[in-house]
Amino acid sequence: MSSPKMKLVLVSTPIGAIGSGRGGGVELTLSSLSKGLLSMGHDVTLVVPEGSVFPDGSAGNNLQFVSGIDQPSWQHLQNDAPVVIPSDGVLPKLWEQALELGKSADALINFGYDWLPLWLTTRVQPRIFHLISMGAVSRVMSSLIEELARTSPGRLAFHSHRQASDFSLVDEPVVVGNGFDLSQYQLGLETGGPLGWAGRVAPEKGLEDAVAVAAALNDRLLVWGVIEDKSYASQIEASVPDGTIEWRGFLPTAEFQSELGKCRAFLNTPKWNEAYGNVVVEAMACGVPVVAYDRGGPGELIESGRTGWLVPSNDVQALIKATTSIAKIDRRICRRWVEDSASHHVFARKVVKWLQSDIGIDTPEVFQESKQV
Repeated sequence: MSSPKMKLVLVSTPIGAIGSGRGGGVELTLSSLSKGLLSMGHDVTLVVPEGSVFPDGSAGNNLQFVSGIDQPSWQHLQNDAPVVIPSDGVLPKLWEQALELGKSADALINFGYDWLPLWLTTRVQPRIFHLISMGAVSRVMSSLIEELARTSPGRLAFHSHRQASDFSLVDEPVVVGNGFDLSQYQLGLETGGPLGWAGRVAPEKGLEDAVAVAAALNDRLLVWGVIEDKSYASQIEASVPDGTIEWRGFLPTAEFQSELGKCRAFLNTPKWNEAYGNVVVEAMACGVPVVAYDRGGPGELIESGRTGWLVPSNDVQALIKATTSIAKIDRRICRRWVEDSASHHVFARKVVKWLQSDIGIDTPEVFQESKQV
């Protein structure tokens, strides 16, 4: 039984154009969900910052571009920082456009971790839903998310149970995971390649720990991602022998997965609770086992001893030991896990179920994620 088709408006993050890398994992989430929804026959419009690019065609043809100054990311502000919207900021302009489109839509889905769309939820007629992309990194944001969870719990969804546990929620959270277009990721069976790491190069991502593993094993670490903190990157590079780090930059998915698939292991070393862990799943989609700290979303994604290894947070020696045992992991099982749990089709069905449950449309049950906490 197919679900009723909906008219949906997806509103992008205001902290950077899609394709720039500044939007972090939200960029891939938005692209994947759009493609999954379109494949189900839903009418999808994307409201995105000017300059956004979807090279794989995942956005379809219905794009609304909005110009304006990028919004500062809450991730880089103090926990008690106030709400700040730049003059000529893109955030309010995104929502002016979205609310106009929302007059004839079934739902608006917000991908931006920001105050304004959350505040608007109970004050406007269009139905606004929020896929929360981070944990509790801001007091004002946490308060608003927790208030909305009390008054309109059906309007919130999270990527993982561990992310949701950052907040004081009255009801059981809706957890939808994330999804990936697996036609863009090829299984690699090479087992003798270098180590890999990917993410924004900033202190909260813990790159120094992955570099320490590579140095201890006299190995090479490929690093993909936007360098947000150049001083931090320089300090790390100076701390290890020349040639330990190979900076690969922020690459389009096709190039990234091609290089990633040649790695023998992928290291994930965040110093904070990741909401999900997109790069962890991208690695497994290429058949690359993951060695990660057992915290945040990755702690729910990795089956230790089967698709990689989980080790205690901040324990570099445990990372080193686990990396030396990576040959025990069958790369085909890593890929199979992603096919079963994190394709863009699976993701889109979960999101549709969430939306239609709140709107009041009956759909087949699809929330089957276990709570590995």
